[in-house]
Amino acid sequence: MTVEANTILATPAHPLSEAVVFVLMTIALVAAPAFIYPMFLMKALCFALFACAFNLLIGYVGLLSFGHALFFGWGAYLAAHLAKVGTFSLPYWFGAWHWLTVPLQPLSPELAIIGGTLFASFLGLIVGALAIRRQGIYFAMITLALAQLMYFFAVQAPFTHGEDGIQAVPRGMLFGLIDLRDQSAMYSAVLAIFLGAFLMIYRIINSPFGEVLKAIRENEPRAISLGYHTERYKLLAFVLSAMFAGLAGATKAIVFQLASLTDVDWPMSGEVVLMTLVGGLGTVFGPVVGAFFVVTLENYLTQIGQWVFVVQGTIFVICVLLFRRGIVGEVAQRMRLRL
Repeated sequence: MTVEANTILATPAHPLSEAVVFVLMTIALVAAPAFIYPMFLMKALCFALFACAFNLLIGYVGLLSFGHALFFGWGAYLAAHLAKVGTFSLPYWFGAWHWLTVPLQPLSPELAIIGGTLFASFLGLIVGALAIRRQGIYFAMITLALAQLMYFFAVQAPFTHGEDGIQAVPRGMLFGLIDLRDQSAMYSAVLAIFLGAFLMIYRIINSPFGEVLKAIRENEPRAISLGYHTERYKLLAFVLSAMFAGLAGATKAIVFQLASLTDVDWPMSGEVVLMTLVGGLGTVFGPVVGAFFVVTLENYLTQIGQWVFVVQGTIFVICVLLFRRGIVGEVAQRMRLRL
């Protein structure tokens, strides 16, 4: 869905200020476990990466996906399956063709995460190839329909264990050296994954490729007239977004030792939209702020049950009506006005 950049997207910040903010964010995240429960921080970091992946698509290409939980959830499923079972066999997945069984040993956590990420990228290639043929609400509906299709497959597939999910996923030894059962080691690994992926996304959006994506967002017909094959650029951006979303889901599966239907269901897609809008659409640090805000909100509102969705919906409406640039966008805009 094309987004009006002049009303919603924030003006890019100066590279020097972004570097300073990144250093401060890194220092804060390194010191945070001394004051905040590490499991909460790891959950927030996984969702922050998920929101950054989604922001790469909507904030810099102008494509609104209503089915990004597809990549997040299936990245989690594959990583959990590889870490716990490590078996790619058609009988296990479909209950037939027993002579095609190819048993493997459970994979190490880094290989399981890579496997989940690659599978999410593959799904992104298929979904993107179908969805980018349409624009606007039709694009969004195609992504939602395909995500729901894969959700119902997850309900029925034997290896996902239906509503029980894949439980008791072993964390294992990272590179055969680091025991991820230790909370400090697990947090360090998650932080390293998040920071590495964040820098990769930052490099993408500030590369010549990223400039073309912004040109497509602003005026696709003009980009076509300049000789750019916009569908190729949009497809590649979609695959990259799916890849990072799958990386977030795979990491979350190892952290919580669980992959469930919640990760692949449509409310998860709505949640990442909320995180991105609250933090700041089209900003570098907005999705991170939005993810921490929403995760913190959910943590304190767990006692009210399903009413948490009402609160999230209210915040979404307020954000769209009054704070269209999001938290980071509004702060940056006010600082520029003072300057």
